Amino acid sequence: MQDKEVRLERLTRREFREAIGAGHFKSAIIATGSVEQHLEHLAMVQDIASSTHVAERVAENLYPNVVVAVPINIGVAEHHMKHPGTLTTKPETWLAVILDATESLLRHGVKKVLILNGHGGNRMPMYGAISQWKMYFRNQYGEVDVRFNSYWDVLSHEFIATVQDGPGFPSHAKEFETSFMMHVHPENVRVDAIPHSEDDGVSAATAEKGKLLVEKTVEGVTAIVREMLEGRDTRAAMLDLSPPKRETEASPIY
Repeated sequence: MQDKEVRLERLTRREFREAIGAGHFKSAIIATGSVEQHLEHLAMVQDIASSTHVAERVAENLYPNVVVAVPINIGVAEHHMKHPGTLTTKPETWLAVILDATESLLRHGVKKVLILNGHGGNRMPMYGAISQWKMYFRNQYGEVDVRFNSYWDVLSHEFIATVQDGPGFPSHAKEFETSFMMHVHPENVRVDAIPHSEDDGVSAATAEKGKLLVEKTVEGVTAIVREMLEGRDTRAAMLDLSPPKRETEASPIY
């Protein structure tokens, strides 16, 4: 096994089996997101790339206690289907895949699972299902800890105000997401298209801002997973019971 490999699909069955047997991989992060239009300047992989990057960084911070799985890279994105290239699932289809992937991990002995989301359209379907899932999982597998958070849930408006020119986050392909991607995957940013954008905030994005946003996000999500590993259940665990109000723009879907 490669040093500090955290992606489930890159492990052999023997490597995973031996890791579980050694008491590793007590927790898993399932990264979710979307493949959809992100204006003219960001690649459509934005949402799943962002959540996956955060998940991997957190797993590396907490190695060898956390494994990362990405069972589906598209999400609930019907609101973007007028833009060719966007891929979408029905809410029930997406939920079924995430439910089955989570249960697969529980069956293998990974009793703490954080579903880490990177796409606004996935939130409402999950908010309507997560409480019932938790009861089902506990009835089937005993003491387990399954949570759902979008990666930006760990950020505050106060922190964002110290980094961004504008207030919105995560918004859609504006200052937050563009800065995030400039730092994480600059090859996915078409900088030549930014000056032609009519959306407020895009031109204010920088890789330097992105680094600050990414580091704070990784720090916050690491804290959540560390709590899970330690068997603690603080307010961060309750974010999956009611939609946190992070966006300042009119539309809650992005």
